Amino acid sequence: MNQQQSDWIRVWDPVVRIGHWTLVTCFFIAYFTEDDLLTLHVWAGYVVGVVVLFRLLWGFVGTRHARFGDFVCAPAKVAAYLKGLRRGEVEHYVGHNPAGGVMILLLLLFVSLTVYTGLEVHAVENHAGPLAGLQGSVGPAAVLQPIAAASADDDDAPADRRSDMKDEDGFWEELHEFLANLTLILVILHVSGAVVSSYLHRENLVKAMITGKKPRH
Repeated sequence: MNQQQSDWIRVWDPVVRIGHWTLVTCFFIAYFTEDDLLTLHVWAGYVVGVVVLFRLLWGFVGTRHARFGDFVCAPAKVAAYLKGLRRGEVEHYVGHNPAGGVMILLLLLFVSLTVYTGLEVHAVENHAGPLAGLQGSVGPAAVLQPIAAASADDDDAPADRRSDMKDEDGFWEELHEFLANLTLILVILHVSGAVVSSYLHRENLVKAMITGKKPRH
């Protein structure tokens, strides 16, 4: 039994594992609910935002392989890893490999942007959420409204404001949808990379993200 235990090394702590699967679950809940189940969509988005914020913090104060310093590499090292990957000759990493590290950063970035734009949509459309009091402070309406106010008569001002809010609503909604779709593409690439890496290194990365352990090489 001791021999079997020595064949495995603990890599991912519970915070990383729980955060990972919570993020996956809530992202897809939010992605597939949208306007049909707005309350569920919004709350799933909130959970995603909280998980991302905590993961960013954990990237600085967490365990060894959870920290950004463990997997954020120089571009040259990432390029060398990808070249080796094409030849089928890649160095094994206990934590994230250089390409995986880049993907983690991209996912955190675009998930964050997706959450932020979702908050903007919720604020403009439903006058709710933490950004509700900042409506019109950014986006196209912030630029269009002063111009419209200067050029329109007093009687036309309310209509102009409604038009500006509609423009802002459309801007944030389209951007939010674009970022959500782009994030989904990154997720697919991430899963594909995990499958390739699992095959090359003869290890099950999905199982590792459940148990926290990898085989010792």
